[in-house]
Amino acid sequence: MTTSWDGAYTASAPAPWDIGRPQPAFVRLAEQGRLSGQLLDSGCGTGEHTLLAARHGADALGVDLSPRAIELARAKAAGSGLAVRFEVADATELAGTGLSFDTIIDSGVFHVFDDPDRSRYVASLAAVLRDGGHCHLLCFSERQPGTCGPRRVSQDDLRAAFAPGWEFDGLQEATFELNRPGLGIPVAQAWLADIRRVRPGR
Repeated sequence: MTTSWDGAYTASAPAPWDIGRPQPAFVRLAEQGRLSGQLLDSGCGTGEHTLLAARHGADALGVDLSPRAIELARAKAAGSGLAVRFEVADATELAGTGLSFDTIIDSGVFHVFDDPDRSRYVASLAAVLRDGGHCHLLCFSERQPGTCGPRRVSQDDLRAAFAPGWEFDGLQEATFELNRPGLGIPVAQAWLADIRRVRPGR
């Protein structure tokens, strides 16, 4: 699995999601002061969103399964003076790491999972997000026509995946920018979710 993701970062052209800048949806969140505290960028890729959060004052950690992506992210961060770290890690296996965060961001990770891995992923995030913390998640929407690109996600899919122990504080239409117009979807329809961690049963 690591090899396949490494391939996305060693190809002659950048991966479709690696646009060389943060997604506009996360830029707006940062400007609103919502990327704060101890923050995890889950599946950080080359680190654009981790660095964005750090520039806005977060104590930011980016994790990715691809060693090559983490190498590129560390190179971007070198000499920045920002409170930012990057580590190779599986975002579906964060439980037991001893990590704890106020905020989690997910840009295009949730929609890559099949159903079993989706459940593991949500449980992994729940294990490291503090009670009252927020997960800001951007994923492809079922409103995006065609089949090119990743799996589409509906509002019902999101609400079913984040059920016990989570509450939705926001779920809105958004866009996901891509770097390859040749794919036919330079800007894809997306959902931007703000999901708050709560104690089960509350």
